[in-house]
Amino acid sequence: MTFTELEFKQANAPQPKAPRAQEAHYDPAGDCVVIRLDSGVSLSFPPRLAQGLVDAKPAQLAQIDISPSGQGLHFPALDVDLHLPALIHGVLGSASWMAGQLGKKGGSRSTEAKSRAARENGKLGGRPRKRPAL
Repeated sequence: MTFTELEFKQANAPQPKAPRAQEAHYDPAGDCVVIRLDSGVSLSFPPRLAQGLVDAKPAQLAQIDISPSGQGLHFPALDVDLHLPALIHGVLGSASWMAGQLGKKGGSRSTEAKSRAARENGKLGGRPRKRPAL
């Protein structure tokens, strides 16, 4: 698909009611990405919470480009793009990535039921060994 010059300008034109990023930088002291919006409001988040930035090194977070529309952030060293309106709503990745992150937290949580089940399994000799397929 090829874009015409008009389509490109429309896609990158500022959105009338949507907040726009005016400045973005990584703060190594606080280990967070800081975004200043055109409204004067600042927003920050730890990179470990955003898809594509989880294992990023400070040097990789040093350069952040803002799209012409002010709606996107691009991390050139990582080739990662984040959508500002989604960040404002607390969405730090795709739906499947976010679900995976939530699942990790839920699955690692210890409960009395999990502890009880583990003790019962231990009494029975633990988890059965895998048998090779014939």
